[in-house]
Amino acid sequence: MRRHRRSKIVATLGPATDSDAAVARLFEAGADVFRLNFSHGDYDRHQRHVRGIRALERATGRPIGILMDLQGPKLRLGRFAAGGVELVDGAAYRLDLSPEPGSDRRAPLPHPEVFAVLRRGANLLIDDGKIRLEVRDVAPDHALTVVRVGGRIADHKGVNLPRVLLPISAFTEKDRADLAFALEIGADWIGLSFAQRPEDVAEARRLIDGRAGLMTKLEKPAAVECLDEIVALSDGVMVARGDLGVELPPEDVPPIQKRILRRCREAGKPVVVATQMLESMIDAPAPTRAEASDVATAVYDGADAVMLSAETAIGAHPGEAVAMMGRIIERVERDDAYRAIMDAVHPEPEATAPDAIAAAAAQVATTVGASAIVTFTASGSTAHRVARERPTVPILLLSEYEATARRLALVWGVHCVVAEDVQDFGDMVDKACRIARSEALAAPAESLVITAGVPFRSPGNTNILRIARLAG
Repeated sequence: MRRHRRSKIVATLGPATDSDAAVARLFEAGADVFRLNFSHGDYDRHQRHVRGIRALERATGRPIGILMDLQGPKLRLGRFAAGGVELVDGAAYRLDLSPEPGSDRRAPLPHPEVFAVLRRGANLLIDDGKIRLEVRDVAPDHALTVVRVGGRIADHKGVNLPRVLLPISAFTEKDRADLAFALEIGADWIGLSFAQRPEDVAEARRLIDGRAGLMTKLEKPAAVECLDEIVALSDGVMVARGDLGVELPPEDVPPIQKRILRRCREAGKPVVVATQMLESMIDAPAPTRAEASDVATAVYDGADAVMLSAETAIGAHPGEAVAMMGRIIERVERDDAYRAIMDAVHPEPEATAPDAIAAAAAQVATTVGASAIVTFTASGSTAHRVARERPTVPILLLSEYEATARRLALVWGVHCVVAEDVQDFGDMVDKACRIARSEALAAPAESLVITAGVPFRSPGNTNILRIARLAG
């Protein structure tokens, strides 16, 4: 089974897809990577999903990626005596460290680090920005605010502080335990939430220690301000537009999304666009035209993957949402303008032999009319470099390592196959031709462009480009 599209689909699992049969239906509909969210569910559920995905992988013969998303620190209000209250515009309201249940005059905010950095005039957004409070005065244990946008607040609603750099780590104790569990059960990617600074990403890299790919979620304005450093430290990036849209004006999010995608493409790092892509399909069997355009825009901009969250986790039409996303991607990639955009926004290769080989492979494939580019790789770095070129033909990744094939399932245009490493040039050509034909990527008498490294079995040493023709 291979996809006839380049951009990939990430599907989030949840109550609506909490069975092996449901996961199989999502895969058949077009999901390439499954996201397990540590903000919800327990370890037993996550482990059961991993076992089911690996069983599906064996049954289909297709490497499947698993992204396990850490919750990160969450700022939340405490409890209210009546479960919640209605705040009126212009009213005074106090937030403090007292554990006493909240009322219409005050609420518990059990985060002393917040009061340490708040300043007069700062805004606090509650419940994804539905409520806005402006700080009038602040002390180490409380803040006096005025309600600028009122409404109902209730127990444990989230709190955001736009443009405020919080003196806290991106890792809570829960995150550390979740990370250890995720690595133990075989996560391919770790999603890092709440990264504010490069140091947060560096800490994550140290804790993961190469056992999975690090996917940094860009959801804080402070992280966008040091985008280059964060991209350099990450294995991949997610544009988490929901949280960005809470802390930034909505009109700022689209240009920031484009900036992130452009920077990731330049760096050759996979980038995922996420949040509310087909939001109406949580309830409706079809998306709005605006949502279809939103997915299409991410694909035109060269996203490696687009992600479904609530649509597949709790939605009424999870399989239809995946299939719809797949159809939108395929339609965009058939558009003449899509190829023109890919060619126009083309980063220069780095001055290294592997980058030169990757750029040459893409050019040669176009010139000779090859059916695919075949990369033999241990770490996946060769396939990343070729994908960065956005070639006109599919990229067939052959690796003896399952972990590499699973991780690269997220990357634009890459079709992954686990195969034994090659012994010599003859074996390389024979294996490339045989697998390309069996995977329906090439037909008899068609050409392939093959990249590899000599000596064989030497990671990170891509230095060979070969054109081969399948037997007629």
